[in-house]
Amino acid sequence: MAHDRRAKMLQGTVDLLILQALSLGPMHGWGVSRRIRALSDDVLRVNQGSLYPALHRLEYRGLVRAKWGASANNRRAKVYSITARGARRLGTEFRDWERFVLAMRSVLEATEAPDLEAEESAV
Repeated sequence: MAHDRRAKMLQGTVDLLILQALSLGPMHGWGVSRRIRALSDDVLRVNQGSLYPALHRLEYRGLVRAKWGASANNRRAKVYSITARGARRLGTEFRDWERFVLAMRSVLEATEAPDLEAEESAV
């Protein structure tokens, strides 16, 4: 059950998570996933089936760039970094996410219903 909730939370946010992870510094693909997991205290997990298609999509859109390098254990790996365009997109997406969270909080923390009749008569 908890795993299903995590998966639903990640839908539509994988790109944002990847861009944020890469804004902290370049990394190989699997390192991005590990960084997200660590930053979220093991709540958010991006599996390989979602991670690599998202990285390729972000690269195609010019939001990240990739070059071949070495991983921590000296294996050949693609190292991803965020581009200036990606950083701008991250800022926009982050602001959109904040508005969404505030709207959800307003609805979920409501203690009384709004007076809809007063709103309708004002129109």
